[in-house]
Amino acid sequence: MLGFLQGFAYGLFVTCLPWLLVGMANPRLAVPTDAPSRLQVVFRYCLLIPFISMLLWLTSLWGGFGPSLGGWLAGLVAVPVALPLERAWRRWWARRHRRRLEARLEAEAARRRAEQEREARESGVAVLDPAHPPVDADDLIMALCRAKQGLLDTRRPDLAIQVDRFYSRYLSVMDVLVTRFDRSELAFERSRGLVTEVCLGAVDNFTSMAAQARGVMGLDGDFVRRRLEQDGAKLSVEERIALKRRLELIDDTELRLRRLVARNESALTLLDDAAVALARIETGRPQASVATDQALEELRRFIGRAERYGRGSQR
Repeated sequence: MLGFLQGFAYGLFVTCLPWLLVGMANPRLAVPTDAPSRLQVVFRYCLLIPFISMLLWLTSLWGGFGPSLGGWLAGLVAVPVALPLERAWRRWWARRHRRRLEARLEAEAARRRAEQEREARESGVAVLDPAHPPVDADDLIMALCRAKQGLLDTRRPDLAIQVDRFYSRYLSVMDVLVTRFDRSELAFERSRGLVTEVCLGAVDNFTSMAAQARGVMGLDGDFVRRRLEQDGAKLSVEERIALKRRLELIDDTELRLRRLVARNESALTLLDDAAVALARIETGRPQASVATDQALEELRRFIGRAERYGRGSQR
């Protein structure tokens, strides 16, 4: 065994000079790292490997001087055998490190989204569960359930919160209509139809938001920005252009999503205005019909404004 080590040390030491020359000509052939340099070649074949061979040779002297031919041959082929093995190990380790980093970033992003969801949720907002819709759910509530499920499938709970807000506003307006009008009255049917149209326009916006969010669901903006900031100098021109283009897609999609969110916010405000206007109707007075007509006129006006962001305005 000591003779094998001694021969191995001799063979390994002899290969340092040829591999040094090869590495100086092309560092990628002699160093298994992703971005090798000539300084790494000098360190590897002038310091590291000679030190290892010298350590093995000194260790083998305990058995006397007697290098074996098998050890000599093994030392000669040690570097060309070790290089692809080390390169494969480095790639495996890099993939493992990248998976762990992505998992940690995903967990951090989920935590931030949960915090944003808690901060964005209004007090008193009813939570709509798409998997278990209300027993008495009408067509509009079922459409809201499908819209929320679509947003949740794209991992955007921060956008799905707005569906809960529309659900709560819809219930609130319907409660006001029930208390102020009889279900057989024409005013009740007309008001409910107008409110439903506004909510259906919001459902169309939610559907568009889910479709656009699904297009960039697999893109991590934080990871792309970090690559550009930390590894910008090491990236090739093509890779840098690709990363910047990916970042532009993410930013453009987020801008479109914010515009749709703003449209829905306007619709929520108009629903609040309608609820307040309908709640002010005094049905017990002789002038109730006049007040009702005024409330309906206000409802028609904001529905007319809502058409700008409703289904007819989507492209």
